[in-house]
Amino acid sequence: MICVGETMAQVTPADGADLEHSRTARLAVAGAESTVAQYLADLGHRTAWLSRVGDDPFGRRVRASVAARGVDVTGVRTDPSAPTGVYFKDPGGPASPGTRVHYYRAGSAASRMTPADAEAVDLTGVRLLHLTGITPALSPGCAGLVTALAERARAAGALVSFDVNHRPALWSSREDAADVLLASARRADVVLVGRDEAEALWGTATAEDVRALLGGPGVLVVKDGAVGASEFTGAEREFVPAPAVEVVESVGAGDAFAAGWLGGLLRGLPAAGRLALGHRLAGRTLRSLEDYVPADSLDAKGE
Repeated sequence: MICVGETMAQVTPADGADLEHSRTARLAVAGAESTVAQYLADLGHRTAWLSRVGDDPFGRRVRASVAARGVDVTGVRTDPSAPTGVYFKDPGGPASPGTRVHYYRAGSAASRMTPADAEAVDLTGVRLLHLTGITPALSPGCAGLVTALAERARAAGALVSFDVNHRPALWSSREDAADVLLASARRADVVLVGRDEAEALWGTATAEDVRALLGGPGVLVVKDGAVGASEFTGAEREFVPAPAVEVVESVGAGDAFAAGWLGGLLRGLPAAGRLALGHRLAGRTLRSLEDYVPADSLDAKGE
């Protein structure tokens, strides 16, 4: 399996205070696609992550961190003329609780990816290509890359999965995001989307509305927060409720769910098993301040 997208250095207050008042910080790495790749490697799948990083300490840290989890990073290019992206997590203060994210990724190395990068991707024997809606938001070149990769993967016989992963701060308008992400979703074999983000983007109120709008990808997974998740395959629908979880922070839970569901798909689990494994990994993240919580204690079935 190949996952493609930007991973950045992540800075988080280490003392629990908001960014404005914190006196200490912790440095980590995070990115939707590499998070999925790391979880899938934890579950025993052969996984590669493709991207660009800067020729800087952050880029070297990103590459080493992802590789340390057993992910193949040989397809990650180093751009000597652009920096590795950075983002800050702000837990907020008493007057304004809740985690917010501040991106500093404009002009980053990863944002300079283009359709030409797709030609260098070896899809021989690849079962699944995983993309997200974050990448096309980074630049026109990245948007073209997503389209080119999807076309090449389909031609090579690989499945294309697309997690909508709408990040409003990266788009010039909701309308632009809605059009681009809808087109990308319709090109995919597997689509993962939150019911709330679909409603914000496309005005769809229910999971069935999303299914009707997309016109039927091979498989559609609609996540509905603490309620549960539905999988549509052909005319069949499977719903698995989300287990009760004491939420510490929600950042990264969607990527963990995607990894669990995709891991179940690769292992041939039935729909209920795929959804349950998605919930299991998402729950680990929800109970943590980390975007990625190593899943070494889980086997391929999430047990």
